[in-house]
Amino acid sequence: MITAAALATLALGCALGAWRFTSARWTYRSPRMAILLWQALGLTWGLASIGTLLAFAIMPYDRGVLHGLIAFARGVRPNEPWDVPHVLAMIAGLSLLAVLILVTATAGVQTLRARRRHRLLLSLIAREEPGIPGVRVLDHPGAAAYCVPGWNSEVVISAGTMALLSQDELAAVLAHEAAHVRERHDLVILPFGALRAALPWSKTVSEAQAQVELLVEMAADDRARRYVSARRLATALLRFGTAGAMPAPHGMLGMQSHVMARVDRLIKPIPDLSRSLRYAVFALIVTLTTAAPFLWVIPA
Repeated sequence: MITAAALATLALGCALGAWRFTSARWTYRSPRMAILLWQALGLTWGLASIGTLLAFAIMPYDRGVLHGLIAFARGVRPNEPWDVPHVLAMIAGLSLLAVLILVTATAGVQTLRARRRHRLLLSLIAREEPGIPGVRVLDHPGAAAYCVPGWNSEVVISAGTMALLSQDELAAVLAHEAAHVRERHDLVILPFGALRAALPWSKTVSEAQAQVELLVEMAADDRARRYVSARRLATALLRFGTAGAMPAPHGMLGMQSHVMARVDRLIKPIPDLSRSLRYAVFALIVTLTTAAPFLWVIPA
């Protein structure tokens, strides 16, 4: 019972933390650290929620979550007889686990298929520009810039983008998209999109996904600023915003999202988190990611 209560408290704490975290603005000072904290919150909430149900379900074994599940799978007789609440908790816990795995796998498969189709389309209609090596160009008058993540990643821009931006601004855009590819931001966003598909009614989940998407863009901006000036990146974003840039296709990561928040951050620099705050956030991340697995494996 103690393990189930601890897991329930942890799940509730993660839910409340996520709710408060959606309105936090310190995250703009260190988007990479904030992304790690969001991932820790999501993973811990999932493990703690499932663990709460399963811990209650296998209480008749008096062996803890993992050991109790192993005993159940082996057909070992419990120390106490099963009753209806324990059976319902087992069904609910396994169902929640199956749903989270299924929606994540489904989102991953759909994204991979979308990227495969898009790569095939690019092979037919896109061209290479001699002056911009490693970039595919679409002959379209509209402004567009996005990357196709994966093993064979590609950065794609339109002819309209080349006409819209100066050379420095174009370099800033390409550096931003290259950052998405290098840091595999698509894998960061995927679980949150899957969780929103599983819980479409949850406002907190919806806001969490939007927050992570914004932080991913800010992290790519920070990476791009190592190679180009913040001002050039900001003017490129503004040009995209005023030109009515096309959104990135499904499964891709584009340039033209959360424009004004990113421009404001670029033109009004804010200091990074202090070392002490970074250590504190990192300690919280480590605590979250280890707490739920620990509660799963303790024997009782």
